[in-house]
Amino acid sequence: MLGAQLALNAVALGAAYALVAIGFVLVLNATTAVNFAHGESVVAGGFAAVALAMLVPAGSAIPGIILLPGVLVLTALLGLAIAALAYLPIRNRPPVSVFVTTIAFGIIVTNGLNAAFGAAPRTAPALLGTGTIEFLGVTASRQSLAIIATAALLIGALAFVLQRTQLGRQFRACAQDPEMARALGIRLTRITLLAFALGTAFAGAAGLLLAHQFFVTPSDGAGLILKAYIAVVIGGWGSLRGAALGAMLIAFFEVGVASVSSQPLAEGLLYVAVLLVLLVRPDGIFGEPQRLRA
Repeated sequence: MLGAQLALNAVALGAAYALVAIGFVLVLNATTAVNFAHGESVVAGGFAAVALAMLVPAGSAIPGIILLPGVLVLTALLGLAIAALAYLPIRNRPPVSVFVTTIAFGIIVTNGLNAAFGAAPRTAPALLGTGTIEFLGVTASRQSLAIIATAALLIGALAFVLQRTQLGRQFRACAQDPEMARALGIRLTRITLLAFALGTAFAGAAGLLLAHQFFVTPSDGAGLILKAYIAVVIGGWGSLRGAALGAMLIAFFEVGVASVSSQPLAEGLLYVAVLLVLLVRPDGIFGEPQRLRA
């Protein structure tokens, strides 16, 4: 049953990665630019959970799921700040300007968290308590099951909004053809702010999900943005379902390789695998070769 346990761990890790990658694509589709502060948004979500847990009286334990709404709100506000300060003022300039401003914003977040919390690893409360559950001979941690359920709920809610609501249709219209959407009277600035808020909130939720099991430090953002970028490259540039699938493939690859060797080797081989994917299918699994994105 070791294989089943490893698969469950991979699904849980992939679910958290999927939130990061989907948040990344939400901003990408709305702006056609890459938000390089996205990794720091994940870290900010983890530290938001740490900070909120510190507000609870000493000796009291609070489930991480109770902190989730607060983390979503705080990181959504962070997303609005990124949009207002690092994207909207220069959105009509060359894409490299957005790269630089979002990188700068990410560095500000990293140093701010380092000043506030220190460089030592921190941990957030478990979502629904610690311990394991035995089912059909498979030992599953409560945290892994809670991560999968929470990520599925958030992704399902997003899918409902995008597919079943007027706001979602406006968002998809802006992603497909911004100029036509503007001609139809859709307010692109509002959609952009929504994309940054939702995308960063998803990243913050992932930070909460990951911070208990893997800890969190202010400098983790660079690795996380790379995971999101790789997931998007594998899944297809601009595809939400591709981003989720790419995130799952990354998680299964990492867990599988780490189970027989080591985590550093898994990280190294991941980039080799990405190069091979790009050679075989440069547009990704659900890529859109007819479109060019910044």
